[in-house]
Amino acid sequence: MLYLIGLGLAYPSDITVRGLQKVQQSKKVYLEHYTSILMNASLEELCEFYGRDEVILADREMVEGGCEEMIQNSLTEDVSFLVVGDVFGATTHTDLILRCKQRNVPFEVIHNASIMNAAGACGLQLYNFGQTISMVFFTESWKPDSWYDKIMENRKIGLHTLVLLDIKVKEQSIENMARGRLIYEPPRYMSIQQCCEQLLEVEETRGEKAYTENTPCVAISRLGSDKQTFKSGTIKQLCEYDSGEPLHTLVILGRQTHELELDFIMEFADDRENLKEMVIKDQEYFKPAPWVPPQEEEDDDM
Repeated sequence: MLYLIGLGLAYPSDITVRGLQKVQQSKKVYLEHYTSILMNASLEELCEFYGRDEVILADREMVEGGCEEMIQNSLTEDVSFLVVGDVFGATTHTDLILRCKQRNVPFEVIHNASIMNAAGACGLQLYNFGQTISMVFFTESWKPDSWYDKIMENRKIGLHTLVLLDIKVKEQSIENMARGRLIYEPPRYMSIQQCCEQLLEVEETRGEKAYTENTPCVAISRLGSDKQTFKSGTIKQLCEYDSGEPLHTLVILGRQTHELELDFIMEFADDRENLKEMVIKDQEYFKPAPWVPPQEEEDDDM
Protein backbone atom coordinates (compact mmCIF):
# COMPACT_ATOMS: atom_id res chain seq x y z
CA MET A 1 0.00 0.00 0.00
CA LEU A 2 1.19 3.53 -0.80
CA TYR A 3 0.08 6.06 1.80
CA LEU A 4 0.09 9.69 0.67
CA ILE A 5 0.08 11.70 3.89
CA GLY A 6 -0.37 15.43 4.46
CA LEU A 7 1.85 16.87 7.19
CA GLY A 8 0.17 20.21 7.86
CA LEU A 9 1.92 23.55 7.83
CA ALA A 10 4.71 23.88 10.36
CA TYR A 11 5.47 21.32 13.08
CA PRO A 12 6.23 17.57 13.22
CA SER A 13 3.23 17.18 15.53
CA ASP A 14 0.87 18.68 12.92
CA ILE A 15 0.57 15.24 11.31
CA THR A 16 -2.74 13.50 12.05
CA VAL A 17 -2.90 10.52 14.41
CA ARG A 18 -3.85 8.24 11.52
CA GLY A 19 -1.03 9.64 9.40
CA LEU A 20 1.49 9.00 12.18
CA GLN A 21 0.29 5.42 12.56
CA LYS A 22 0.85 4.74 8.87
CA VAL A 23 4.31 6.35 8.94
CA GLN A 24 5.34 4.16 11.86
CA GLN A 25 4.12 0.94 10.20
CA SER A 26 5.66 1.66 6.77
CA LYS A 27 8.76 -0.08 5.50
CA LYS A 28 10.00 3.08 3.76
CA VAL A 29 9.08 6.74 4.24
CA TYR A 30 9.68 9.49 1.65
CA LEU A 31 9.38 13.26 2.26
CA GLU A 32 8.55 15.35 -0.81
CA HIS A 33 10.91 18.29 -0.51
CA TYR A 34 10.44 20.74 -3.37
CA THR A 35 6.85 22.05 -3.56
CA SER A 36 7.01 23.27 0.05
CA ILE A 37 8.95 22.92 3.30
CA LEU A 38 7.95 22.19 6.87
CA MET A 39 8.97 25.45 8.49
CA ASN A 40 9.63 24.35 12.06
CA ALA A 41 11.22 20.94 11.60
CA SER A 42 14.51 19.54 10.39
CA LEU A 43 14.79 16.09 8.84
CA GLU A 44 16.42 14.82 12.04
CA GLU A 45 13.54 16.16 14.14
CA LEU A 46 11.02 14.42 11.89
CA CYS A 47 12.86 11.12 12.21
CA GLU A 48 12.91 11.47 15.99
CA PHE A 49 9.20 12.36 16.21
CA TYR A 50 8.18 9.52 13.90
CA GLY A 51 10.43 7.05 15.69
CA ARG A 52 12.28 6.17 12.49
CA ASP A 53 15.94 5.75 11.63
CA GLU A 54 15.48 7.25 8.16
CA VAL A 55 13.16 9.49 6.16
CA ILE A 56 14.18 9.68 2.49
CA LEU A 57 14.16 13.14 0.88
CA ALA A 58 12.31 13.09 -2.46
CA ASP A 59 13.33 15.92 -4.78
CA ARG A 60 11.68 16.95 -8.06
CA GLU A 61 13.79 14.57 -10.12
CA MET A 62 12.82 11.60 -7.98
CA VAL A 63 9.09 12.37 -7.74
CA GLU A 64 8.47 13.39 -11.35
CA GLY A 65 10.85 11.03 -13.08
CA GLY A 66 12.17 8.34 -10.75
CA CYS A 67 9.25 7.30 -8.57
CA GLU A 68 8.71 3.93 -10.29
CA GLU A 69 10.70 2.06 -7.64
CA MET A 70 8.60 3.59 -4.85
CA ILE A 71 5.35 2.71 -6.64
CA GLN A 72 6.54 -0.82 -7.42
CA ASN A 73 7.60 -1.43 -3.81
CA SER A 74 4.11 -0.43 -2.69
CA LEU A 75 2.77 -3.62 -4.26
CA THR A 76 4.53 -5.77 -1.66
CA GLU A 77 5.08 -3.47 1.34
CA ASP A 78 3.72 -0.36 3.04
CA VAL A 79 5.33 2.87 1.82
CA SER A 80 4.55 6.40 3.04
CA PHE A 81 4.93 9.50 0.89
CA LEU A 82 4.83 12.66 3.01
CA VAL A 83 3.66 16.02 1.66
CA VAL A 84 3.84 19.37 3.45
CA GLY A 85 0.31 20.79 3.71
CA ASP A 86 -2.26 18.57 2.03
CA VAL A 87 -1.59 15.84 -0.53
CA PHE A 88 -3.58 17.58 -3.27
CA GLY A 89 -1.82 20.92 -2.88
CA ALA A 90 0.29 20.26 -6.01
CA THR A 91 -0.52 18.68 -9.38
CA THR A 92 2.59 16.49 -9.03
CA HIS A 93 0.84 14.42 -6.37
CA THR A 94 -2.24 13.97 -8.54
CA ASP A 95 0.05 12.54 -11.22
CA LEU A 96 1.48 10.11 -8.65
CA ILE A 97 -2.01 8.83 -7.87
CA LEU A 98 -2.78 8.39 -11.57
CA ARG A 99 0.36 6.27 -11.93
CA CYS A 100 -0.81 4.09 -9.03
CA LYS A 101 -4.19 3.60 -10.70
CA GLN A 102 -2.58 2.67 -14.02
CA ARG A 103 -0.49 -0.02 -12.30
CA ASN A 104 -3.24 -1.21 -9.92
CA VAL A 105 -1.15 -0.16 -6.92
CA PRO A 106 -3.31 0.24 -3.79
CA PHE A 107 -3.07 3.67 -2.20
CA GLU A 108 -4.70 5.76 0.51
CA VAL A 109 -4.72 9.53 0.96
CA ILE A 110 -4.62 11.02 4.46
CA HIS A 111 -5.45 14.73 4.40
CA ASN A 112 -4.24 17.67 6.47
CA ALA A 113 -4.40 21.46 6.65
CA SER A 114 -2.83 23.43 3.79
CA ILE A 115 -2.43 27.04 2.74
CA MET A 116 -5.55 26.58 0.61
CA ASN A 117 -7.81 26.45 3.65
CA ALA A 118 -5.67 27.96 6.40
CA ALA A 119 -5.45 31.23 4.41
CA GLY A 120 -8.80 32.08 5.98
CA ALA A 121 -6.83 33.00 9.12
CA CYS A 122 -6.15 36.39 7.52
CA GLY A 123 -9.84 37.22 7.90
CA LEU A 124 -10.95 36.81 4.29
CA GLN A 125 -13.75 34.28 3.85
CA LEU A 126 -12.78 31.19 1.89
CA TYR A 127 -15.95 31.10 -0.22
CA ASN A 128 -15.00 34.54 -1.56
CA PHE A 129 -11.81 33.19 -3.15
CA GLY A 130 -11.52 32.53 -6.87
CA GLN A 131 -8.75 30.82 -8.83
CA THR A 132 -5.39 30.35 -7.12
CA ILE A 133 -2.22 31.37 -8.97
CA SER A 134 1.50 30.73 -8.56
CA MET A 135 4.12 33.47 -8.84
CA VAL A 136 7.48 32.15 -10.02
CA PHE A 137 10.87 33.84 -9.89
CA PHE A 138 11.40 35.96 -13.01
CA THR A 139 14.64 35.84 -14.97
CA GLU A 140 15.98 38.25 -17.57
CA SER A 141 14.64 36.08 -20.39
CA TRP A 142 11.65 34.36 -18.74
CA LYS A 143 8.77 36.32 -17.23
CA PRO A 144 5.62 34.18 -17.54
CA ASP A 145 2.34 36.02 -17.07
CA SER A 146 -0.39 33.45 -17.80
CA TRP A 147 -1.58 33.97 -14.22
CA TYR A 148 -2.55 37.57 -15.10
CA ASP A 149 -5.67 36.40 -16.94
CA LYS A 150 -6.79 34.41 -13.90
CA ILE A 151 -6.51 37.48 -11.68
CA MET A 152 -8.55 39.39 -14.25
CA GLU A 153 -11.25 36.70 -14.23
CA ASN A 154 -11.38 36.68 -10.43
CA ARG A 155 -11.53 40.44 -10.21
CA LYS A 156 -14.33 40.70 -12.78
CA ILE A 157 -16.59 38.61 -10.57
CA GLY A 158 -15.37 40.23 -7.35
CA LEU A 159 -13.40 37.33 -5.86
CA HIS A 160 -10.10 37.29 -3.95
CA THR A 161 -6.98 35.76 -5.54
CA LEU A 162 -4.63 33.56 -3.53
CA VAL A 163 -1.06 33.98 -4.80
CA LEU A 164 1.36 31.16 -3.94
CA LEU A 165 4.97 32.39 -3.90
CA ASP A 166 7.75 30.41 -5.54
CA ILE A 167 10.41 28.41 -3.71
CA LYS A 168 13.56 26.93 -5.22
CA VAL A 169 15.02 23.91 -3.43
CA LYS A 170 17.76 21.77 -4.99
CA GLU A 171 17.55 23.60 -8.31
CA GLN A 172 20.32 23.74 -10.93
CA SER A 173 21.45 26.80 -12.84
CA ILE A 174 20.91 26.71 -16.61
CA GLU A 175 24.67 26.47 -17.14
CA ASN A 176 25.14 23.54 -14.76
CA MET A 177 22.10 21.80 -16.22
CA ALA A 178 23.44 22.22 -19.77
CA ARG A 179 26.85 20.89 -18.78
CA GLY A 180 25.38 17.97 -16.87
CA ARG A 181 26.93 19.06 -13.59
CA LEU A 182 25.04 18.00 -10.46
CA ILE A 183 25.69 21.31 -8.72
CA TYR A 184 22.67 22.85 -7.01
CA GLU A 185 21.85 26.46 -6.19
CA PRO A 186 21.22 27.58 -2.59
CA PRO A 187 17.52 27.45 -1.57
CA ARG A 188 15.52 30.56 -2.43
CA TYR A 189 12.13 31.65 -1.15
CA MET A 190 10.19 34.49 -2.77
CA SER A 191 9.38 37.43 -0.51
CA ILE A 192 6.21 39.51 -0.48
CA GLN A 193 8.24 42.45 -1.75
CA GLN A 194 9.49 40.59 -4.83
CA CYS A 195 6.05 39.19 -5.59
CA CYS A 196 4.48 42.66 -5.54
CA GLU A 197 7.26 44.10 -7.69
CA GLN A 198 6.65 41.39 -10.29
CA LEU A 199 2.90 42.02 -10.17
CA LEU A 200 3.46 45.69 -11.02
CA GLU A 201 6.01 44.84 -13.69
CA VAL A 202 3.52 42.63 -15.52
CA GLU A 203 0.69 45.14 -15.13
CA GLU A 204 2.90 47.79 -16.69
CA THR A 205 3.56 45.45 -19.63
CA ARG A 206 0.01 44.19 -20.09
CA GLY A 207 -1.75 47.45 -19.22
CA GLU A 208 -5.20 45.85 -18.96
CA LYS A 209 -5.75 47.00 -15.35
CA ALA A 210 -6.50 43.63 -13.80
CA TYR A 211 -5.20 45.48 -10.75
CA THR A 212 -3.35 48.72 -9.98
CA GLU A 213 -0.59 49.73 -7.61
CA ASN A 214 -3.36 50.80 -5.20
CA THR A 215 -5.18 47.45 -5.19
CA PRO A 216 -5.47 46.22 -1.57
CA CYS A 217 -3.82 42.95 -0.56
CA VAL A 218 -3.05 40.90 2.53
CA ALA A 219 0.42 39.42 3.02
CA ILE A 220 0.59 36.14 4.95
CA SER A 221 3.88 34.93 6.40
CA ARG A 222 4.82 31.68 8.18
CA LEU A 223 1.19 30.58 8.44
CA GLY A 224 0.57 27.88 11.02
CA SER A 225 3.69 28.61 13.06
CA ASP A 226 4.08 30.60 16.26
CA LYS A 227 5.71 33.33 14.11
CA GLN A 228 2.85 33.81 11.67
CA THR A 229 2.15 37.41 10.68
CA PHE A 230 -0.28 39.31 8.47
CA LYS A 231 0.08 42.70 6.80
CA SER A 232 -2.61 44.61 4.91
CA GLY A 233 -1.75 47.26 2.35
CA THR A 234 -1.75 48.15 -1.33
CA ILE A 235 0.51 46.39 -3.81
CA LYS A 236 2.71 49.49 -3.92
CA GLN A 237 2.95 49.66 -0.12
CA LEU A 238 3.81 45.97 0.16
CA CYS A 239 6.69 46.50 -2.28
CA GLU A 240 8.41 48.13 0.71
CA TYR A 241 7.35 45.47 3.24
CA ASP A 242 10.00 43.27 4.85
CA SER A 243 8.16 39.97 5.22
CA GLY A 244 11.01 38.23 7.06
CA GLU A 245 11.64 34.49 7.05
CA PRO A 246 9.68 32.24 4.66
CA LEU A 247 7.16 30.95 3.73
CA HIS A 248 4.93 33.68 2.28
CA THR A 249 1.59 34.00 0.51
CA LEU A 250 -0.32 36.98 -0.86
CA VAL A 251 -4.05 37.58 -1.26
CA ILE A 252 -5.28 40.16 -3.78
CA LEU A 253 -8.66 41.47 -2.65
CA GLY A 254 -11.73 41.17 -4.83
CA ARG A 255 -14.45 43.75 -5.30
CA GLN A 256 -16.98 41.96 -3.08
CA THR A 257 -15.02 42.37 0.15
CA HIS A 258 -17.51 42.01 3.00
CA GLU A 259 -17.63 44.47 5.91
CA LEU A 260 -16.59 41.73 8.35
CA GLU A 261 -13.60 40.90 6.16
CA LEU A 262 -12.65 44.57 6.03
CA ASP A 263 -12.88 44.92 9.81
CA PHE A 264 -10.60 41.91 10.21
CA ILE A 265 -7.86 42.96 7.79
CA MET A 266 -7.85 46.52 9.17
CA GLU A 267 -6.09 45.09 12.23
CA PHE A 268 -3.08 44.36 10.02
CA ALA A 269 -2.81 47.79 8.36
CA ASP A 270 -0.31 50.52 9.24
CA ASP A 271 -2.77 53.21 8.12
CA ARG A 272 -6.33 51.97 8.52
CA GLU A 273 -8.04 55.00 7.05
CA ASN A 274 -5.85 54.89 3.97
CA LEU A 275 -6.52 51.18 3.48
CA LYS A 276 -10.26 51.68 3.83
CA GLU A 277 -10.12 54.47 1.24
CA MET A 278 -8.15 52.24 -1.15
CA VAL A 279 -10.66 49.39 -0.71
CA ILE A 280 -13.58 51.68 -1.52
CA LYS A 281 -11.84 53.06 -4.61
CA ASP A 282 -10.78 49.60 -5.75
CA GLN A 283 -14.35 48.33 -5.53
CA GLU A 284 -15.26 50.65 -8.41
CA TYR A 285 -13.14 48.52 -10.76
CA PHE A 286 -15.23 45.94 -12.62
CA LYS A 287 -18.34 47.25 -10.89
CA PRO A 288 -21.29 45.99 -12.95
CA ALA A 289 -23.38 48.57 -14.75
CA PRO A 290 -26.75 49.32 -13.14
CA TRP A 291 -29.56 47.15 -14.40
CA VAL A 292 -31.88 48.87 -16.84
CA PRO A 293 -35.21 47.18 -17.50
CA PRO A 294 -35.93 46.53 -21.19
CA GLN A 295 -38.32 48.93 -22.85
CA GLU A 296 -41.71 47.56 -23.73
CA GLU A 297 -42.41 47.40 -27.43
CA GLU A 298 -45.19 49.69 -28.60
CA ASP A 299 -48.30 48.05 -30.00
CA ASP A 300 -48.65 49.09 -33.68
CA ASP A 301 -52.45 48.79 -33.47
CA MET A 302 -52.69 51.55 -30.91
